[in-house]
Amino acid sequence: MAASSARPWIPLLLFVSCCLFLAMTVSGANNKLPQPANSGKKFGKRSQDQSCLDEKTNHTKCTATCPTRCPNSCLVICPYCQTLCPCDIPGAICGDPRFTGGDGNVFYFHGKKDQDFCVVSDPDVHINAHFIGKRNPSMNRDFTWVQALGILFGDKRLYIGVQKTMIWNDESEHLIITFNGVPVDIPAVRNAKWVPTSVPALSIKRTSNTNGVTMELRGVLTIRAHAVPITEEDSKIHNYGVTDDDSLAHLDLSFKFHSLSDDVHGVLGQTYRPDYVNKLDMTKRMPIMGGGPSYLSSGIFSTDCAVSRFHGKPDLMMVTGTDEY
Repeated sequence: MAASSARPWIPLLLFVSCCLFLAMTVSGANNKLPQPANSGKKFGKRSQDQSCLDEKTNHTKCTATCPTRCPNSCLVICPYCQTLCPCDIPGAICGDPRFTGGDGNVFYFHGKKDQDFCVVSDPDVHINAHFIGKRNPSMNRDFTWVQALGILFGDKRLYIGVQKTMIWNDESEHLIITFNGVPVDIPAVRNAKWVPTSVPALSIKRTSNTNGVTMELRGVLTIRAHAVPITEEDSKIHNYGVTDDDSLAHLDLSFKFHSLSDDVHGVLGQTYRPDYVNKLDMTKRMPIMGGGPSYLSSGIFSTDCAVSRFHGKPDLMMVTGTDEY
């Protein structure tokens, strides 16, 4: 099935995704997001409402509740207060890894627990995902989730991950972020922002007081990362078998790319190629992408996967945020 023959709602979904990322950009100015309640339990209720403010009166114009499929995090389009799940837009990686490709088609890539796989590889940027997992005795594979990203651009290394957590608490910080091996400290306040002096084109901004950030490398990509646990409901429905020693905290991710080459590769990256042909059986309930060995990397910051395109040469615009020499 070729990308050009995707389902008829795909063009609309692609248009909506552009609107959503625009909404993400301006949300700090126009939206008020009450923080999730502190459950103090491993399986906490994490529902939240989102509001749109009238810029002229600074009063709430409308309020919408996140959809039941994503009660802990959703995107809002103002001024209409329409909400959608971040995991439903092109460029998303969520749950037991469910990918929404650049062509709008949904597929699964299970990888293997405790290993790293290149999800995007291009001459200027390379992204690996570290998978955690849990073995289900009744299946011949692991349940897996993305626990961390290793992002390389030029000679820089950015790590965004979730620490292993027994008892989940929404008000506690579970994200771990480092830049070139140095911990990144961002105040625990929504919209707080961090920009390294050495790379002014890079910024990380909190989307909530804890456990949610948007990372932007100007002109290259934007990543929305949200740390979440496996809920009791999900564990029962999917038979994940979550135990008291690990809530299987992981990342739900949304990617927006601004300057990929036509030769981009990786589990997700290849779906943005102009010549990409989707060979998966999209009539199945869970289309699964194979070829794991082609995407396997030897480490979170390794670029040795078989489909690697990364050259690793520093780019002046990436470092300075300008094209002036």
